[in-house]
Amino acid sequence: MKKFISGVFALALAITATAQTPTTDTAKSKNEVVTQDQIDWGWLNPARGDKSPAAGQLWGDRTKNEPSGFLVKFNKGFSSPPHIHNITYRAVVIKGLLHNDDPKAEEMWLPAGSYWQQPAGEGHVTAADGEENMAFLDIQEGPYLVKPTEEAFDNGERPINIDESNLVWLHAKDMEWVSEKSKVEIAFLWGSHNANQLRATLLKLPAGFKGSIKNLSPNFRAVVISGKVTHQFSKKDAKNVLEAGSYFGAEYDASPRLSTDTETVIYIRSNGDFEVQ
Repeated sequence: MKKFISGVFALALAITATAQTPTTDTAKSKNEVVTQDQIDWGWLNPARGDKSPAAGQLWGDRTKNEPSGFLVKFNKGFSSPPHIHNITYRAVVIKGLLHNDDPKAEEMWLPAGSYWQQPAGEGHVTAADGEENMAFLDIQEGPYLVKPTEEAFDNGERPINIDESNLVWLHAKDMEWVSEKSKVEIAFLWGSHNANQLRATLLKLPAGFKGSIKNLSPNFRAVVISGKVTHQFSKKDAKNVLEAGSYFGAEYDASPRLSTDTETVIYIRSNGDFEVQ
């Protein structure tokens, strides 16, 4: 009997270790806005206190088993000890220069607008070299935990580092679901465009853009990566100026109104389609 129980336990561990990151999100988003001055900051790893980067929550709760999005600030010269995470996260650099790679890898500094993916169980270090360093992190499950590399495992996913200069942008005229007159550009980051599957894109709005985004998904969340956008849920609602690091969510069939004075890049995570109008 003991052998049977231990065998079942070992199988359970193997299943946990190789589990893939969820590809859908059942939580419905709502019409909400979080501006820079509304962000609640704490420590990313409370156990390390002020030796840890600061973390600011945008949606969800990274300490619970649920999807969430949050900002992380790193001091210049920060370098983490080698570690793993129990879940996969995706990240976009908002400010500064960040390095995230194998503990033995040479430093590859990712500038603002770059993207990386860190698989669950993969040993790595994170470092910062800019005067101000900030990234946005997106997780599909939680809680977000930091563990020693002795607990490393392979969940089948692989790390990705993409410098912003290597992103591939599609123009509005190349996409049926984007108004050609909008002159926006889109870069696909991760996920699947099959029905009801999570996906994330970078949406680049030109200076002088005036239009809207119609959400056709039960789950739509957006984070300003660079630039500045004026946001309004409808003509009757108040306007909010959203700078880099700000967030807005949208209900199904909502069409937030957006306008820009400068070129602006927005990270959009959705559980389905959206239209730029």
